[in-house]
Amino acid sequence: MTDSHDDSIRPAGVGESALDEAVRSLRLLILAGENYRQAVAQLTGLGVTETQALSYLAIHGDRGQTDLGADLGITSSASTALVDRLERQGVAERYAHPSDRRRLVVRLTDPGRDVVRRSRDWLAAGFSAVEPGDMPAVSQMLRQIAHDLRAESTRVLAEQE
Repeated sequence: MTDSHDDSIRPAGVGESALDEAVRSLRLLILAGENYRQAVAQLTGLGVTETQALSYLAIHGDRGQTDLGADLGITSSASTALVDRLERQGVAERYAHPSDRRRLVVRLTDPGRDVVRRSRDWLAAGFSAVEPGDMPAVSQMLRQIAHDLRAESTRVLAEQE
């Protein structure tokens, strides 16, 4: 995959070399995240997709089974199989939606929350070089980058349809 050099996506006032360095740094962060995800999967005995599902549940709270599948970019049948595995592994469970009994909602169990807690400390170690006073700005910037990257990925995929 090559980087596009479309000037229309470059933030105002940012030179090409600065943008290229930021993109390389973001790629490094994504690769480190993928390595983290694989290591968590290996250490917990879960699959990578299962650990992704736990992260979505940790961030968004209880999710409809269909919504969780959409978050992960998987089909409805794959989502059912995933939640079946999460339940067998004891890290999540389904329950009936409180107002629509036809829908199922997925939530973390105590063992699932334990996996999230243990991996939180691992993620927190990535901020060891950040000054305490800078943490709110770093958090906001990471949130914004994540939001913009997700929106751009959604846009690009929609153009392909």
